[in-house]
Amino acid sequence: MDKQKETFISRFINKLRYIANYSWTGVWKETRDSAGIRTLKVVNLSVRSFFDRDLQDKSMSLTYSTVLAIVPALALLFAIGRGFGFQNLLEDELYKSFPAQKEGIQFALKFVDSYLAEASQGIFVGIGIIFLLWTLISLLSNIEEAFNTIWDVKRDRSMYQKVTDYIAICLMVPILMICSSGVSIFMSATVQNNIYFSFLSPLVNIALEALPVFLAWVAFTLSYFLIPNTKVKFQYAAISGAVCAIIFQILQLLFVNGQIYVSKYNAIYGSFAFLPLLLIWLQFSWLILLFGCVLTYSLQNVLSYNFLGNLSKMSENYSRKVTIILSAAIVGRFREGKTPLTRSQLSFYYDIPIRVTTNICEELYKAKLINYVMLPDDKVGVAPASETDSLTVGELLQRLDAVGDHDFIPRFSIIYRQILDKIDSWLNKSYDCMRDQLIRDIVLPVDADKEATVNAESEPFIKTDDSNDSPVSNYD
Repeated sequence: MDKQKETFISRFINKLRYIANYSWTGVWKETRDSAGIRTLKVVNLSVRSFFDRDLQDKSMSLTYSTVLAIVPALALLFAIGRGFGFQNLLEDELYKSFPAQKEGIQFALKFVDSYLAEASQGIFVGIGIIFLLWTLISLLSNIEEAFNTIWDVKRDRSMYQKVTDYIAICLMVPILMICSSGVSIFMSATVQNNIYFSFLSPLVNIALEALPVFLAWVAFTLSYFLIPNTKVKFQYAAISGAVCAIIFQILQLLFVNGQIYVSKYNAIYGSFAFLPLLLIWLQFSWLILLFGCVLTYSLQNVLSYNFLGNLSKMSENYSRKVTIILSAAIVGRFREGKTPLTRSQLSFYYDIPIRVTTNICEELYKAKLINYVMLPDDKVGVAPASETDSLTVGELLQRLDAVGDHDFIPRFSIIYRQILDKIDSWLNKSYDCMRDQLIRDIVLPVDADKEATVNAESEPFIKTDDSNDSPVSNYD
């Protein structure tokens, strides 16, 4: 009996081990494309991306930026609200949106009143406005930077774009909050208090209860769709927004219901007990926002991923091999007169992870070996930057090795002149060995099914970070 029990336990443990190994690595070998396998890949990629990008540290950084910006942000919010006579509506909407932080909001509003009172006097007007705009732009810039890191976007918006886009966001938020509060009041007063519409009261109550979730869904969705400096498909942003809206509401309920269990905490911190709780709540909130961005990224790029290892540990030798293959692909399509592929199409067509493709394309662009070209359908393709008849593997690697800063160590080239001359000689011999191999002569295998997919008018595969902000030129 004991042996049968041990056998059962060992089989159960082996089964769990098999499931864990399949979920973490084996699923990437799977060629089937069922809903279950795709969901497992999305979860796998989300977990990998979440831990690979140090999102815990980013959430802590955003928490600090939020604490710094919270009073100026509320001051701007209420300055606009007072101008329209809707200050009380904004206060009610804040309490409804963040029921877990009523004490924190009350504490912050006292500072807001003082801030607005001082902002209308003397020189503080100019300094106050500058500080207000700087803190808000800094916070939104940090959010964009975190999103761009998740999406592997190497270029931020220009300062002009940041200022105009962020100010537009800051002006739209109070207007949307006022409209939301106005709709709630209208539905409550017109429908519920009118005897002719009394039969609609249950539906109105349900709608009013669901309104915070709906607003959270809209806020998350627009954040994932608009903030990253890249093209994001709206349907994936909407899915992630719905998931995060539900998680955020659960977090709200946990904090609201959990505050009755922190009486000992209040005894230690007194009237400042809300502050540690506010910081914890902010960090969890930012983690939810960043998780949603990771989920959007995974949903959009899961079909472009087919790897088993940790890309951050890829060796220099292996990276060079992938770079040569990718360069041969770009040159080959150019010489055959085919339309240039986008980075996501290159990833899909040649089975190279999108993050690797993006990083290599950036290095090739910095070495002036490729250009980003605008295609007729408003996509951004990748094409050679110069003639390809004489481009060799040796020249390719030599130009890539020259990318970056040089001579920034004081007296380095003077102290080690003789040694450096030898090193240059060794490297040149290495490049010379590859001068006979032309990039255009490297023949890559062709997948007929993928060729048909790429040439199709509507792409069934996932499009990713082909940003219109990349430097582009016309393709002849």
